[in-house]
Amino acid sequence: MDSGNVAWILASSALVCMMIPALALFYGGMVGSRRILNMMMMCFGGASLVAVLWALFGYSMAFGNSVGGLGLIGDITEFPGMGQLLAADEAASIPVVLFAAFQLFFACVTTALVAGAAAGRMKFGAWMLFAGIWATIVYFPIAHWVFAFSSADGSVTGGWIASGIKAIDFAGGTAVHMNAGAAALALALVLGKSSGWPKMEHTKPHSRPLVLVGAGLLWVGWFGFNAGSALSAGQSASVVFLNTAVAASAGLLAWALVERLRHGAATSMGAASGLISALVAITPACGAVSPLGALAIGAIAGAVCSLAIELKFRLGYDDSLDVVGVHLVGGIIGTLLVGLFATDAAPNAVNGLFYGGGAELLGVQALATVTVLAYSFGITWILAKILDRLIGLRIKPEDEMRGIDIAAHSELAYLTDEDPVELGSPQRA
Repeated sequence: MDSGNVAWILASSALVCMMIPALALFYGGMVGSRRILNMMMMCFGGASLVAVLWALFGYSMAFGNSVGGLGLIGDITEFPGMGQLLAADEAASIPVVLFAAFQLFFACVTTALVAGAAAGRMKFGAWMLFAGIWATIVYFPIAHWVFAFSSADGSVTGGWIASGIKAIDFAGGTAVHMNAGAAALALALVLGKSSGWPKMEHTKPHSRPLVLVGAGLLWVGWFGFNAGSALSAGQSASVVFLNTAVAASAGLLAWALVERLRHGAATSMGAASGLISALVAITPACGAVSPLGALAIGAIAGAVCSLAIELKFRLGYDDSLDVVGVHLVGGIIGTLLVGLFATDAAPNAVNGLFYGGGAELLGVQALATVTVLAYSFGITWILAKILDRLIGLRIKPEDEMRGIDIAAHSELAYLTDEDPVELGSPQRA
């Protein structure tokens, strides 16, 4: 084993783990002051549940040998409890158990992303049940499609996207961002609009500084997310690291410019959103493009996503924190633009249309995009509909108007002298 590679993936795993509280801060600042605790608890709670399921059977579903060689799902009986991973494979560059830990946080972050579409109006217990089932029937299978590669000797069969059509998704544009965005759209449609939507004084962002802090921490964590996916500390990780940095910067500037031209001011919320949209878009492409290609992808994502977030008002769906406009649209942009900007000088070593590679790669990327979107949206919509019929997903209207934090958690983030004593906490002098 290579100690440098091991150290880098250990550090990358910690960086991806940091994205969970970073996302909680980012989302938390975007909601009303009486919704922040619930929003953060949805991120932490959903992520924690998925980590437990990953250890029990999720890793096996995602990275076990493909059942029937079809590339659709891993063998759930291959690594139950992951005890089989404790024996070291001295021929591997990093321990398999470390790879399993690294990928665990991908599953956690993806599930937490979906919560943004349900901010302030979904029962916490219903969210937890939804999150566990969704990860099992949506994320784990799609992770197998995208991240599980067949072994060189043919003894292990991987997913149909990774090893069949060989679409490029370096760190999760399809499995993470498009998947979460499509699921968020389906959940938002089933939940319905928030009370008073779209003019809701009680749901306006209560802390823009928290949004910027969360976005900044997400940017740092993204280096582990993207560069860590090289699974080694070398040239590939270095190229991906640089591409991630410049794309994010271009996205922030592009969103700010569009805002300035359209609305007369570049806002802090726009800057944070532009940064994240570009990070989303560069995620699948970071190992396939040059720094100039990364700049183009980041700028395109920042500009297009700044327009895409307005679709919810035109089409009438309440995607509370713009998971659709940023993650779904950004993921599509990044995945498809691989087919245009990919260069064989980058780690993935393939050429896109602009580098003489023809349209074949673009077609492959489009097929992966359409399939992931259709599966994630369809299965999520069915799941949400079933749970809504069985247990109900929405909180009471009166609890929604006064803020979900007291109703769901018996707490408030910010107490004033006029507030009642918190229901679940002892009174303090």
